[in-house]
Amino acid sequence: MKWSEVCIHTTNEAIEPISNILHETGASGLVIEDPMDLVKAHATPFGEVFELDPSEYPEEGVYIKAYLPVNSFFGETVEEIKQAINELMLYDIDLGKNQISLSEVNEEEWATAWKKYYKPVKISKRITITPTWEEYEPVSSDEIIIELDPGMAFGTGTHPTTVLSIQALEQFLAEGDNVIDVGSGSGVLSIAAALLGAEKVDAFDLDDVAVTSTRLNAKLNKLGEKIHTKQNNLLDHVNDQADIIVSNILAEIIVRFVDDAWRNLKPGGYFITSGIIQNKKQLVKDKLEEQGFTIIQVNELEDWVSIVARKA
Repeated sequence: MKWSEVCIHTTNEAIEPISNILHETGASGLVIEDPMDLVKAHATPFGEVFELDPSEYPEEGVYIKAYLPVNSFFGETVEEIKQAINELMLYDIDLGKNQISLSEVNEEEWATAWKKYYKPVKISKRITITPTWEEYEPVSSDEIIIELDPGMAFGTGTHPTTVLSIQALEQFLAEGDNVIDVGSGSGVLSIAAALLGAEKVDAFDLDDVAVTSTRLNAKLNKLGEKIHTKQNNLLDHVNDQADIIVSNILAEIIVRFVDDAWRNLKPGGYFITSGIIQNKKQLVKDKLEEQGFTIIQVNELEDWVSIVARKA
């Protein structure tokens, strides 16, 4: 089978929504080339250091590369991707250059070459995310290892929005808590919550591909019985009393279900939100406080913001 590499030159802000669009259109494999990686790969004491070629990276913005089979529907699929990306501007998402280029890829080379971008990464005090094919030995007795297969997942779990979410879970989750993950994607937050001691995790996502991805990654980490995965639109028709609700999605979507989050949290429960760009931070804070939440923390990493709120 012939494959085509679809390369989108865009911004950090647009990584999550564009990645979701690509997965929804059936893209196999996803690579994000961010110039910041050229610095971080050598600056971090965690994970494995590996060589990156600066010529493969843009001077500004990021490249998002996905792989599509070249078939009779290829032209329509590319147009569908372009249209969906352009519609993101309706949500005030900065698309940067928003340039899309196509190139043919040899299947045998692509099947293994992309793996060089995905190495074990320690993203918090206790949690390390590692791909299934990498050998990794824990460096401490209390280290928690999350295994992900990016062939089935939405990204590698190391994006700043995910890191902020997991760091908040590590800080606020208590043994035996019930957790709801809204917009589960690859399931990495659900898995982190379960490994940190949650008694039960309900993982919801509207996208059936994400539901399948969460379920498969939960089984990969031997958590299939603890993580309950369901296709659902945010918290519609959900009636629960959770200790923690975590959601790593767009700010515009978070504000749409703040009232449902309040209703589904126990008194004293925490609402962990991420995926928020800087100029949307106040929007989310105002909505949370309007509902009655108390803002506990506002954490930032690169251009991203995570807000932890508590139900009185």
